[in-house]
Amino acid sequence: MHEELDRLAAKAAPQVIAWRHHLHRNPELSNREEATSRTVAGALRDLGLDEVRTGIAGHGVVGVLRGGLPGDRVAALRADTDALPVPDRCGTGFASAVPGVSHACGHDCHTAMLLGAAAVLAGVRDRLPGTVLFVFQPAEEGPPVDEEGGARRMVAEGAFGDPVPTMAFGMHVTPHPKGHVGYRVGNQYAASSLVRITVTGQQTHGSTPWHGIDPMPAVGALLTGIGQLYRQVSAFTPVTVSIGHIEDVGRFNVIGETVTLWGTVRCAEEKDMAGVRSRLTVLAEHTARAYGCTAAVEYLQDVPAVHNSEEWVTAALPTLRRVAGAGRLVETGGTLGYDDVSELVGRFGGLYVMLGVQDSLLDEYGEAVPEPGGRGVVRNHHPGFYADDDTLVTGVRLHVHVAYDHLAGALVTG
Repeated sequence: MHEELDRLAAKAAPQVIAWRHHLHRNPELSNREEATSRTVAGALRDLGLDEVRTGIAGHGVVGVLRGGLPGDRVAALRADTDALPVPDRCGTGFASAVPGVSHACGHDCHTAMLLGAAAVLAGVRDRLPGTVLFVFQPAEEGPPVDEEGGARRMVAEGAFGDPVPTMAFGMHVTPHPKGHVGYRVGNQYAASSLVRITVTGQQTHGSTPWHGIDPMPAVGALLTGIGQLYRQVSAFTPVTVSIGHIEDVGRFNVIGETVTLWGTVRCAEEKDMAGVRSRLTVLAEHTARAYGCTAAVEYLQDVPAVHNSEEWVTAALPTLRRVAGAGRLVETGGTLGYDDVSELVGRFGGLYVMLGVQDSLLDEYGEAVPEPGGRGVVRNHHPGFYADDDTLVTGVRLHVHVAYDHLAGALVTG
């Protein structure tokens, strides 16, 4: 059966690449994945799945494939579909046609690989002892702050109520060497919280700053102070507080009333999140007060850590090793990236792994470094992020081998 899955994955590879190129050329931001959803749903219907459910959590899609053999297990295979507000400088002939928007995190690869998995498993449905859910999730990068979205909303809207998964699985493309599969026991991805800090002073003319209260110096001091938060928590459990966007309502000759800082708090261990947020709040409020201003701190879009239990990793290692091949299965270190697939893995069990897609090698510390003569190492969320098309078939094989092994009882816990 595994050889048949590999044969069908190789057969599907050209279509997977075509899907990926189409999705890459036509990226859509979080909670705006309307055309992407249509593409996915249309492809799933063409495969003759038992059900194709649309409109879940906005533009989410779930395909249901019921196997032809008796079996109670349900494998949920998940891909995220949204893009980023990042320009495309990947240098390919299928670059984004949408100015300022691109799949700089590789979600086009995730979606295309899962469509490929659906094609493969639909071709062997008569030999599947259970059910497979193909989950295409919107808004993984975070919906607009005044909207709900993502995996949690899919759960709340009953996407996994009938049937209930007995495991969830997914992967993320990374700058690891092409075809390498990375895994980690414990937190594969960190806990995350979006933070919004609004510093308020008193507006006045730029020529008379003494007639108002300028919030800018308070913001400058706050940004400097954030760099010292790391000294207040254990260095053995990494955290980061990053301010990625600043908005003000001033002008070259107007000292504005407010400045808003947008950022993210990441903690390798969820237990540290409350303490880090408390320290950041105190820092913001007291720093603003020292400059005669006020600060309001809000924490939004909490995402739990992606936790791979030892039991699930142990159960999956034979499958991962079979797919990756000798020398290409590697244990990775931790990361402060986040992924709300944690909402599924935490509820239903399962695991999340990394798939290398770039021209890189692993150095003596296990870090990806450029391969001589290759395209280099370009991290996710960079405008130049790229992924090798020929590696996508490995992602398809990962999905289908994991799903079949779980349904057949080879990849289970307890």
